[in-house]
This record gives sequence, C-alpha cells and structure tokens, in this order.
Amino acid sequence: MVLYFTSTAVDPPANIYVGKDKVENETLIAHGWPEDIWFHADNLSSAHIYLRLPSASPDWTSIPTPLLTDLAQLTKANSIEGNKKDNVTIIYTPWSNLKKDGSMAVGQVGFKDNKLVRRVYVEKRENVIVNRLNRTKVERFPDLREEKMERERGLRREERMKAQEQKKEDAKIAEERQKLKYQKEHMYDEIHTDENVMANSNQDRDEDFLDDFM
Repeated sequence: MVLYFTSTAVDPPANIYVGKDKVENETLIAHGWPEDIWFHADNLSSAHIYLRLPSASPDWTSIPTPLLTDLAQLTKANSIEGNKKDNVTIIYTPWSNLKKDGSMAVGQVGFKDNKLVRRVYVEKRENVIVNRLNRTKVERFPDLREEKMERERGLRREERMKAQEQKKEDAKIAEERQKLKYQKEHMYDEIHTDENVMANSNQDRDEDFLDDFM
C-alpha cells in the first residue's frame, strides 16, 4: 500500500507519496521516477517520503520554500522518534542518487554521491501543516512496476513523434534549399535563350544599322 498526499503550498499542487512500511519502501526504491525526490529523517528511522516534481520542471535544487517546508514537516511527522523531538534534520536527494545493494537491510539505502544530498532543518512540528497534509491522504495499491513501464512507453512515443516531426522539418528545409540552389543556378537561363541571343546580335541586321549611331 502507498499513501498519497497533496501539497497546496504551491500552484499547481504537488504530489507526494509515502511507503507504508519498509517492505513497500523497497518497491518504491526499485520503481522510482527520475522526477522523484526522496526525503528522510537524518540518522533516524522514518518513512521514505517522495516528492514527484513536474516533468516539465524537474529542478530539485530549486524546490519552493513552502513546498520544502511541507515535505520536511511530513517527514518529521512520519518518524516515530523524530516526531517527538525538536530540532530535527531532514535530508533529501534525487531518487536517481539512491544506492541499494545486497548487503543492505530491507528499506535501507545509501547514496551514489553524497554531494547530491541536501538538508533542511526543522525546529519543531507544525501541526497546521501536518494536519493540512493529512487531510489529503489517500491509500492506494498501485502496480508501481507497471506505472513506470507505462511512463517509459509514453516517453518513447513522445521521442518517436519528435523524431518524425524533426525528420519532416529537415526534409522541408532540404527542399527549400534545393529550390534556392536551382533558382540561383538557372536565374539567367531566360536571358541566354537562342532567341534573346539572336535579338542582341549584330548578325542579320541591315547594312544601315550603324547609321543610327552617326
């Protein structure tokens, strides 16, 4: 089971999802999307919280402060120990930076690059924020593997369509260039026809032709 939340701290609202337990967290780790940002309480047990950024603007380094506050508060609230404490640090990083190997316990992760891990400081629980988010909570049983595969199929369709459009555009440009080349190469063709050459030639003119210039 996956828990879904909606943050209205930004417009349009942001989508957040949470693994119900450590087993579910394994599935989330395996089938995350490149747009997903992973949140967790630093050095404390907590739920794995994911923010799914819009695919059109997946810059995880510039998450709006109100949204970042929502994620930090939700992560703190979903840590048994962290929820009882003040001054908790929340870490976050792109899903693609998560590292998982066979030596790790269920639900445990590491990082490929520690430089891509950021921190946000939570002084205390803000009930107004946590309650607002909890009111949006929805429980679902998604097929995360199928969802990811469908996303990838959609991306491949988009890439094919873009490639076809680019091919058409390239063909159009090539045709226009060919037309311009032809026009340039044949721009004097009419001037140099046999009829025009004869009309401008002194041959076949009458013998008084030069008298016109005297």
